[in-house]
Parts: sequence; C-alpha cells; structure tokens
Amino acid sequence: MDYVSAIVPPLVMAIFFTCVIVTMIKHQGGANKAREDAAVDAAFAQAEAARQAAAKDS
Repeated sequence: MDYVSAIVPPLVMAIFFTCVIVTMIKHQGGANKAREDAAVDAAFAQAEAARQAAAKDS
C-alpha cells in the first residue's frame, strides 16, 4: 500500500493543475474582452502620446 500513498499527492496536484488550466482557457475573452482590450489600447495610446510629447520637447 506504500505505492498508493506515494502516488496520491502527485495525482491530486495534476488533477488540480489541469482544472486550473481548463478554467483559465474557458474564461479567456467573453463579455469583458472588449473592455479589457479598450483599456490596453488606451494605455498604449497614452504612452505613445507621452513619448511623442517628450520627443517634441527635445
């Protein structure tokens, strides 16, 4: 029975890890995807504007 007690913790960890990965993949995109993309685009636009303003001042 030592082999059973040796295999249970890695097996439980593997099952948990698989569930975490599946959950992450299922929740990509969805209803908030457009809002998240807009926030990233706004951050990039703000950084680009700051870079151009700094270059213009130089």
